[in-house]
Amino acid sequence: MPLRRTRHLGVLAAALALTVTAPAGAANAAGPAPDSSTALREVLFVGNNWDGTADVIESSGDFARLGRINVIPDKDRRMAEINADPIRWIYFMAIRNSVGEGHDQFVDDMYSTPDGASVVVSRPSFADVVSLDLTTGEVNWRLPVSGYRSDHMAVSPDGKRVAVSASTSNTVHVLDIETGEELGSFRTGDKPHENIFSADGRHIWNMSIGEVNTALDATWLDWTKGDRRITVVDATTFEQVEVIDMRERLDAIGLGDHSDAVRPAAFSPDESKLYFQVSFFNGFFEYDVATDRITRTKTLPKNPATSTDRTTWVNDSRHHGITMKPDGTKLCVAGTMDDYATVVDRATLEEGPLVTASKPYWATVSGDGKSCVVSESGADRVTAIDFATGEKTASVPVGDHPQRVRLGQVAQGWSGPSAG
Repeated sequence: MPLRRTRHLGVLAAALALTVTAPAGAANAAGPAPDSSTALREVLFVGNNWDGTADVIESSGDFARLGRINVIPDKDRRMAEINADPIRWIYFMAIRNSVGEGHDQFVDDMYSTPDGASVVVSRPSFADVVSLDLTTGEVNWRLPVSGYRSDHMAVSPDGKRVAVSASTSNTVHVLDIETGEELGSFRTGDKPHENIFSADGRHIWNMSIGEVNTALDATWLDWTKGDRRITVVDATTFEQVEVIDMRERLDAIGLGDHSDAVRPAAFSPDESKLYFQVSFFNGFFEYDVATDRITRTKTLPKNPATSTDRTTWVNDSRHHGITMKPDGTKLCVAGTMDDYATVVDRATLEEGPLVTASKPYWATVSGDGKSCVVSESGADRVTAIDFATGEKTASVPVGDHPQRVRLGQVAQGWSGPSAG
């Protein structure tokens, strides 16, 4: 889809540069500062997709596990509804046998509420978003998304709103994080995936990745993957501000054979640059928001043991997971199908040591900002890598197939729900 490029993108870039003082990824991961009247503890939530659990671990240091949450306490009721509806059952089984790699997808993404009392979880196989009480483990509220699958989320900088991708309806829903009330929604390209709030909370960026479950993965069949684009909307009115199709920008630098399906992404501290991964590519790109062009390309090493058959790469991924150190000097990349993670110097784009990791699926920043934390979905653990040295410092066992890892907060002394 061609970019409807007017004055909006330049104005948006200027506004972001004036208002941002911290990386969007770090702001969104941590949420707002906790209420000083409530004793809270910063933690990392690790979503164990195939387990239907989320582990809560220390946000830095030794990353010790504090407790575990059952994110599907209502499983029997949800399954009864699915089994009673032939269409929903077909989609449930399709998720299991395609994106789920033979498993149900019970937790994709999660964010805690500002008061640390609840955690909000998107559950792909149940096509919903739920809020779970962190004391009792019970469901506070539930919102079924449009269509048949929920996916990546993002939380606003003030922690009051959460955006969730409804991947089969090409829609993003924005909810009140405390009540689950839908505040609005907007349309996207095919299969909305990653969401990012700007650090001032005024805009939402959504990346749609198109069809990633077909075997039509040859370069010349890329056109079959659908409408892939970045959709930028006003976070209050949900009106479209800009549409960015990376196809034209990739073609302009001679990379017409690369996919334009933008996967995980991270902004620079002033949000003038966007660093993003695309399907099938072992590396990432730097995009200048103001000039609307790709300014640098980083190709990372291939693992010789990785199959060259693109149809064997999970959901068209090669590398899936990128985050930025809060001071903007380093990036951390999860080389998913190449079984490593690495820290990259942002100025030179030189990578550090390739830290062996089993199908790393996500990357985020530790609470103290000193480490990159990746989920090793193939080994059921999370691993911390020091930004300064690029070396692994800790690995912690978690549940089955960890994917998203998010910073959040729980009450001091929390060790798990009483009913969880």
